[in-house]
Formats: sequence, structure tokens, C-alpha cells
Amino acid sequence: MSDWRNGEIKVYADADTLAQAAAGHFVAQAAEAIAARDRFVVALSGGATPRATYALLASWSYATRVDWLRVHILWGDERCVSPDHRNSNYRSVHQVLLSKIPIPTVNVHRIRGETEPSWAAMAYESELETLLGSDGRFDLVLLGMGDDGHTASLFPGTVALEEQTRWVVENYVEKLNAWRITLTLPIINAARQVTFLVSGTPKAEPLARIQAGEPLPAGLVRPTEGKLTWLVDQQANPE
Repeated sequence: MSDWRNGEIKVYADADTLAQAAAGHFVAQAAEAIAARDRFVVALSGGATPRATYALLASWSYATRVDWLRVHILWGDERCVSPDHRNSNYRSVHQVLLSKIPIPTVNVHRIRGETEPSWAAMAYESELETLLGSDGRFDLVLLGMGDDGHTASLFPGTVALEEQTRWVVENYVEKLNAWRITLTLPIINAARQVTFLVSGTPKAEPLARIQAGEPLPAGLVRPTEGKLTWLVDQQANPE
């Protein structure tokens, strides 16, 4: 099977099976990180695909297997809206997961999307530096992928893709006529584990384009010392 630019690929029958596998993956990564470093620092993805995974993590059978007191939750990107806005990635995760698990409030690090974009980006980068230290290594970064091959808020043709040093930037997405706050490729690629969750027939085309060598944003995610894993359902599989 193709490696989609040097990643491990796992294909599941449908979206439900994918969500179960992703929840199990989260639990395993958390246990490994806590055993090694006494904490688990994870950046979550927004969008529709991971919601089923987050809902499973909030259920008794999964939630009781995670030491939430040692988990730090962050986000890969955020829309420039208030945390109670229906489009907020924070709100989406809070509804299905954070409100249902015993995680300390201080361990939830949201992006302040309601503030001025450049300030929000600088503030979040500063928070990451305090939490992660100089090496800036997440234990796990969960990512999705759009039909255009974007991931986090790294959209094709946008300035953020060219960033080489900063960990967080504000990124204007012309086709959306909107600003986003996003992690950059340097901090994503520094992670110990990067995992894509990809579901649905429209995603098969961008995956095929990535395999063909087209530099779509998702295809530029290649951890320098960590591991890259693709969890996809059969509909998204371009094989």
C-alpha cells in the first residue's frame, strides 16, 4: 500500500470503526507519554470527523482509561470567533469531551480566537513555549484534512505555509474571507506523533494527489523525529 509520503496507513471499514480506532490510539498515546514523561500534551483537531472520536473518549469505557489529571489539551487551529460561537473549535470539543471528563481547567489551553488575530497568535505561541519548553514537542498532534488538502488552518497558497521559525501564526484565508490562528509546520513536524483522521469519499482525491507528489499542505506534514500515522475509512482510501 502507498505510504502517503512516508506515513503508516491504517484503513477502516467505515467512519464508526475509524472513530473507535482513533479513540483507542489516543488512549494508547496518553498512557505511553504519561509513563515516559508524567504528562500527555495533545493538540486536537477541529472539524466534523473527530467529533465521534471525542464523544467516545468522553464515554465511560474510554474515559476511565485516561489519567486526565496529567493531560494537557490544546488545539491545532482556531477560527477568529468567541469560544461560545457555533464555529469555535474549542466549543465543539468542550461540548462533546471537555464538559464530560475530570480534566483540570488549567490543563485546557484554548486559542483566544475572540481577540485580534496577531495578538492571539503571539499569545498562544508564548503559552506553548511555557508548556513545551525550547524543543516544542507535542506528544500527539491530531489533524484532519479538507477536500483541498488543507490541514489545521494551513490552506493551499497561504502565507502560513512558508513559516520557518514561528510555532503559531495568524493566517488570512482568501477563499473564506477570514482570519484563522494556526500551528505551523515547524511545530507540527516536531511532534513525537502526528495522526491524521480522514473520512469520506471527497478525501480520496487529495490523498491521491499527495501520493503523486503534489505539495498540498497535508502532504507537507512529515515529522522530523516522530511518527506519522494516517487513520482513514474505506471511502477516503484512494487505493
